[in-house]
Amino acid sequence: MSLKETDSKVFEAIQNETKRQMEGLELIASENYVSKEVLEAMGSVLTNKYSEGYPHKRYYSGNEFVDVIEELAITRAKKLFNAEHVNVQPYSGSPANQAVFMAFLELKDKFMGMSLAMGGHLTHGHKVSFSGKNYSPIGYGVNKETELIDYDEIRKIALKEKPKMIISGASAYPRTIDFKKLKEIAEEINAISFADIAHIAGLCCTGLHENPVPFFDVVTTTTHKTLRGPRGAMILCKEEHAEKIDKAVFPALQGGPHNHINAAKAVAFKEALKPEFKKYAKQIIINAQTLAETLQDFGFRIVSGGTDNHLLLVDLTSKKVSGKEAENILDQAGIYCNKNMIPFDSASPFNPSGIRLGTPALTTRGFKEEEMKQVGEWINKIIENKSDENTIKKVREEVKELCKNFVIY
Repeated sequence: MSLKETDSKVFEAIQNETKRQMEGLELIASENYVSKEVLEAMGSVLTNKYSEGYPHKRYYSGNEFVDVIEELAITRAKKLFNAEHVNVQPYSGSPANQAVFMAFLELKDKFMGMSLAMGGHLTHGHKVSFSGKNYSPIGYGVNKETELIDYDEIRKIALKEKPKMIISGASAYPRTIDFKKLKEIAEEINAISFADIAHIAGLCCTGLHENPVPFFDVVTTTTHKTLRGPRGAMILCKEEHAEKIDKAVFPALQGGPHNHINAAKAVAFKEALKPEFKKYAKQIIINAQTLAETLQDFGFRIVSGGTDNHLLLVDLTSKKVSGKEAENILDQAGIYCNKNMIPFDSASPFNPSGIRLGTPALTTRGFKEEEMKQVGEWINKIIENKSDENTIKKVREEVKELCKNFVIY
């Protein structure tokens, strides 16, 4: 029996989602398309097996093949990032970050992280997150004029507050991050250096962005986004911190690992070790820069003036449209992005002044500069004619036609 026969409603929803993905333009910076091989590993019998513990130290029998797979994932990740120790078991990025907090901090300890409103992540100290509720966050941001990270200001705050840990990394920062400078600041006050490279891992492992793994105490990353693997995460750290990290993941926060996802991670890491992955990562940046330049030509203000990575923040203030409204009307045309606050945004987080655009998924589909220029033209056309249903409908059909030339599955 097939899923179509046994549960037609779920089957139909999956088919419709596949169609949506193939007929639309995915510009959400945290999304990507995995290979068929990664999908195959995720849909394997490994989901049937419980494997609490670590390779060769399991709490259940029958894990000899699971051990092979997890060790492959670890070995490949170590090679990919030049890491001393890797834990591939975290279920997702936020739980991975929580494990780092548990490993290094006591409740209410001070730490520093980039504030969400400036481009950071919820787990870097926002009040609604475990990080803001259980610990004492000190936020940092960007310079109001340049919209770039102000390292001198971070050092000044760190020297005054003496946090126990400093988090580097962001979820909506379009420029390169000087990890070495942040490491120096952490060393100056004897703080743990923690980098969250969830968004830029695919750029870090290919040398297109500085890779903090060899010199930071601990680094977390998701395994999707620019790394183009399954939804999941891992923690990379110095050998001296290995035991703390492993115990924080299991048994402190998690039970049995998701073996089918770990297998998919191993497959994705092997793909990322190939020379063509670096070409792909380079094209991600080229595509983001092309899209930024195209939108600038149409009068859009790009936060910080451009991008060095896979994403760009677009300030819509001058276009007299909110981020939420732009997200909705672009969605109708099959162009998917997310509303996003811009630095020093005076609008609400639920209806901010900007949108965030990313290029990992379209680059996976094979889009290059010419296609990105076309995407920029469509975005401009939709925003400029936001109340014209005919324009939105026409762009939707044009989007579908273009997508026919870039089939993934």
